[in-house]
This record gives sequence, C-alpha cells and structure tokens, in this order.
Amino acid sequence: MRNKVIEIWPEINWIKDESLREKVTDCWVYAIENSVLSPEDLETIPFSLLIKDCNVSFMNHKRTCVHLAVENANIMLKNFGDSIKVNMDVMIAGAILIDVGKLLEYELKEDGTLTTSAAGKILRHPFSGVSVADRFGLPVEVQHIIATHSKEGDLGKRTVESIIVHHADFVSFEPFKA
Repeated sequence: MRNKVIEIWPEINWIKDESLREKVTDCWVYAIENSVLSPEDLETIPFSLLIKDCNVSFMNHKRTCVHLAVENANIMLKNFGDSIKVNMDVMIAGAILIDVGKLLEYELKEDGTLTTSAAGKILRHPFSGVSVADRFGLPVEVQHIIATHSKEGDLGKRTVESIIVHHADFVSFEPFKA
C-alpha cells in the first residue's frame, strides 16, 4: 500500500524531513486501509459531494491544493524575504493531509454512489484528519493545518502555513460553486 500512496502522492517526496515524510505516508496508508475507497477510487471520485455534477477528481483537487500552497509560499518567500517565515515541510505535510479524514467519512450506497456516512455527518474531516495525524505522531503544527484548513478554523488563529493552505484549498474549491 505504501507504494500506491507514493504513486498517487508524489508530492510526499517534496517533504525533506524523512521522519515527517514517513508519518505522512503512514496516515494515508491507514486512511485508505480503513476506507471504503481504494487508491484508484481517489483518482475518479468527485473531490466534493457539495458540488453538483463535479467532474474534478479528489486527487486532482488535492494535488492542485498542494501545488498552489507551495507556489504561493515560494512567491511570498521570494518577494518578502526575511519578513516572513514559512516551514515548507510542515506546510506541505499539512496540505497533503488536510482531507485525509474524508476517507473515513465516506460510505458507498447499495447502488455504488458515494455519500457521507452517519459518522461523517457529525464528525467532519478536519476532526477525523487530526485524529489520524495524532495517531501517527505528526507534529501539532501539521495537526493545526488539518484542523483549521476549513470553516472550522475561521474562529481561531491560523499559523502562516495554515493561512497559505487554507487559501490554496478554497481557491481550488470555491470557483466550482460560482
């Protein structure tokens, strides 16, 4: 399964810290093994159940979010220099993991369509994602990004890395609702 995770998530190799990279991979292996979805399903299922007739896949959206976050951070670092600090490994790990909890909130109906499970309706993916990350010892800074990437983070403080990931996620989500 590890090879499958690396195959669908080549961006994991952008994480320079080997221990962090392994923990991120462990999270995805666990989530897939405890999901009704296979790695292949992630390439075909819609990235959101909230968008009618969504034809952008889960992995297309997720990988776009990671790329947007990295590009935005690199531009900010280039233009702002020492005025801003971004921990790229933490940011990339967080961006890769923000929706890992979605794998635990989905279920398949008898007709094969994807839906939100009863548990997923009361425990959204930012919460289940943090639980998965904590299980594998991800640092609190990464857990923070997972917890605050969505609307659940709107009432609290976000780190620089979380702000970047939050906006990368929403800029690759909200245009499909326009």
